[in-house]
Amino acid sequence: MTDLTLTANKTNSNNLLRRDVRFLGNILGEVLVHQGGQELLDIVEKIRELSKSLRAVYLPELYDEFKQLINTLNPDNRHQVIRAFAIYFQLVNIAEQNHRIRRKRDYERSAGETVQPGSIESVILEMKENQISEDELQTMLSGMSLELVMTAHPTEAMRRAILDIHKRIAKDVMQLDNPTLTHREREQLREKLLNEIITLWQTDELRDRKPTVIDEVRNGMYYFNETLFDVLPEVYAELERCLDKYYPTQSWHVPTYLRFGSWIGGDRDGNPSVTSTVTWETMKMHRGLAIRQYDQRLRDLMRTMSFSTSIVDVSKELLDSIELDRSNVVLKNVPEWNNPKEPYRVKIIYMLQKLHNVMEETTKGTSERYQMASEFIQDLKLIDNSLRHHFADYAADTHIKKLIRQVELFGFHMATLDIRQHSKEHENAMTEILSNMNIVEDYSALAEQDKIELLNRLLNDPRPLTSPYISYSESTKECLDVYRIVHEAQLEFGHSCITSYLISMAQGASDVLEVMLLAKEVGLFREEANGDVRCTLQAVPLFETIDDLHAAPQIMSQLFELPIYRKAVSAMNDLQEIMLGYSDSNKDGGMLTANWELRVALNELTDTAKEHQVKLKFFHGRGGALGRGGMPLNRSILNQPPHTIGGGIKITEQGEVLSSRYSMQGIAYRSLEQATSALLQGAMLARYPQVNVEEEKWEMLMPSISETAQKKYQDLIFRDPGFLTYFKESTPLPEIGELNIGSRPSKRKNSDRFEDLRAIPWVFAWTQSRYLLPAWYAAGTALDKFYNNNPENMATMRNMYENYPFFASMIDNLQMALAKADLLIAKGYASMITDDSIRERIFALVEEEYKLTSKMLLEITGQREILDNVPVIQESIRLRNPYVDPLSYMQVELLTELRALRESGEDDPLLLREVLLTINGIASGLRNTG
Repeated sequence: MTDLTLTANKTNSNNLLRRDVRFLGNILGEVLVHQGGQELLDIVEKIRELSKSLRAVYLPELYDEFKQLINTLNPDNRHQVIRAFAIYFQLVNIAEQNHRIRRKRDYERSAGETVQPGSIESVILEMKENQISEDELQTMLSGMSLELVMTAHPTEAMRRAILDIHKRIAKDVMQLDNPTLTHREREQLREKLLNEIITLWQTDELRDRKPTVIDEVRNGMYYFNETLFDVLPEVYAELERCLDKYYPTQSWHVPTYLRFGSWIGGDRDGNPSVTSTVTWETMKMHRGLAIRQYDQRLRDLMRTMSFSTSIVDVSKELLDSIELDRSNVVLKNVPEWNNPKEPYRVKIIYMLQKLHNVMEETTKGTSERYQMASEFIQDLKLIDNSLRHHFADYAADTHIKKLIRQVELFGFHMATLDIRQHSKEHENAMTEILSNMNIVEDYSALAEQDKIELLNRLLNDPRPLTSPYISYSESTKECLDVYRIVHEAQLEFGHSCITSYLISMAQGASDVLEVMLLAKEVGLFREEANGDVRCTLQAVPLFETIDDLHAAPQIMSQLFELPIYRKAVSAMNDLQEIMLGYSDSNKDGGMLTANWELRVALNELTDTAKEHQVKLKFFHGRGGALGRGGMPLNRSILNQPPHTIGGGIKITEQGEVLSSRYSMQGIAYRSLEQATSALLQGAMLARYPQVNVEEEKWEMLMPSISETAQKKYQDLIFRDPGFLTYFKESTPLPEIGELNIGSRPSKRKNSDRFEDLRAIPWVFAWTQSRYLLPAWYAAGTALDKFYNNNPENMATMRNMYENYPFFASMIDNLQMALAKADLLIAKGYASMITDDSIRERIFALVEEEYKLTSKMLLEITGQREILDNVPVIQESIRLRNPYVDPLSYMQVELLTELRALRESGEDDPLLLREVLLTINGIASGLRNTG
């Protein structure tokens, strides 16, 4: 296909996006008139036009008119105007998500045999062209692993009821592309959409209470139920299709390399609501969803399995298994199939009953139920083999193959649950336990080396440290109960239901050994008399701050050198999981320094593990926002040094990332397809490194650039006495905590210290106030210092941007942050600061750094404007800004009014509600929270 045809298709496709936005915008206009009268629509249009004009040409008199119009709105109109702009963004986001699916379909339809870049087929074709053999490819597939872990981090500002409406609207808007619709059907579609948008207008977008942990568990399960259960096996099927196409001499069954996990119901760090009881309930809910999904699939299968023994010969193994089921399984919940000549249906009836019995306590340990998911797979394979026996291969491939893959992926536990707790909680519990046993009076006061020696000795001692006859404090009792629940869960739901215990703020080897010792108390870790070690739960250190990243290689080396710990790692297939925190490292050292130090830690930890013959699985704790390491999934994989991904990768998926990536099947598929493609590319690069002789030299330049950035960042954030005042007064930080978007408190402790503020509200607040400061601040100074007005240094950075992927990714992320930031709007937020000297001094610092960073990025990239390299995103931001700006200006006015009221000891729930509505609206407009 010619480039001209591709360009024409792209132009036509963009026209369809504009059509959808205009179509939905017009319907919203009708809704505004219907609900608030023509006056409401006129006000909204006037504000929009003024905002647009201001973006085109800034004139002081135009700005005054704009501010005057907003300030003179009466409370009722203001409330409706805020909602109008916020809902407009929701509709634009729906249109853009639909457009992503449309673009993929357009490409596939018009490209013919052309392979889409970033697809699974593109990388398999590349491997074939590079003459990678079947054996090599099989080895790569066997070593590949990606686990995407859903977290309950409070960054999804939207209610589930709103997301459900969005899904219905998206489905209807898709129908606009259907060329077979009649005129009347199009009218009916428009009426349906009008009804949905009225429903959206009349649905409260704010939660009236904080969600419970169980609410959050249900929210996470929504994505498994709605998209992932079907999409994940489709990605596997596509990979197998491509392997069959390009490597046809081998029969391919791809090993499990891509799966989803969860923290929701397991992450108790700073969240007292996540108890051992809640964790158990979470596991039961996960299993319930898995069983319901399999039940529905088997019932669907029943309708197609009408094969009759009057016509075909089924396998003897199938008939024997039916006889065995008849003697072992009593049909209580499903009726017996009365046509014995339809053996598949007879078999499925017994399978349904055995599935139902998995949930029954009375059938535990009996042949009336499946004890493990592998037994369910065994029955499915019996059916599969029998179908192939009488040449019904197509039925086996279409119906059974996918279901077998689903059981392999989801088991009876649906998603592997991680446990997470703060290291201090384990230390406190250990102090109490050891004091009770008269082993040491105050364990917490010991030096780190003394702790390591004591813990090592106790791990090698088979005697228990706890007793049911000793009373413990509530916190220690709960700490121990978590381990007991994990042990029970592994027995009840299978060992793979929980395998990792993450330790927040791990700062020494003792933090890891404490978890091992507590696991030993309940049998999750033990050394047998013959010296063999059994370990079914791995302690996973989470290194979060810059100092922790520096210390990490030494900490892991200390652990690997302990024989008892090394045996525990051997019991986990010589694989050690390590988590790296992008959010707290960014909050601690700034974007540039955090990115560099994470890269250094990845390389040094990999080298350390290699010395001890250990493979590492790195868990990347990325957020959705740029200030927390956020980026597209495939880029986050390709961003890793290839030699560091050999043991597998885990990545957190949270908040608005979940709804934007996984609420629609088409987008979920494309995201996971690109992730698979990136994994395969990474595996290929690890096996056949592309050596750039200059890269080593560039890596030598980065430490000094990073040090300059860290000093500049910390001079403001940690060492400027006025900074905390500036931050709290010029952002909606205090009000974000009232948004009811998560069960977890915004601070680890009830403290006003910066160190105790979580990274999510830190980033969320800066995003709302349009600074996006954590995502770019200090980078300009660091790059400029290296440049030092030396043309050769600028030529070096330009070369790095062209040929050094780490540097290029960092520069492009900085571009994205600067494009979304707006210091004219941010200056309005700064007007809320009561101390003039703090406001003027710090804003001047921020503004100067913003200009310097912009200047340096344009010099390095050779662009005329920020984001010229990705015009689609540049245009999207440009089109969104005139609609976000009014919400920002109104938020400043509302915050000023609300805070003055609260300062005088009064409050206004309606005023707070309007503030929270602007927070939701800006989050939708910028497509970022935290």
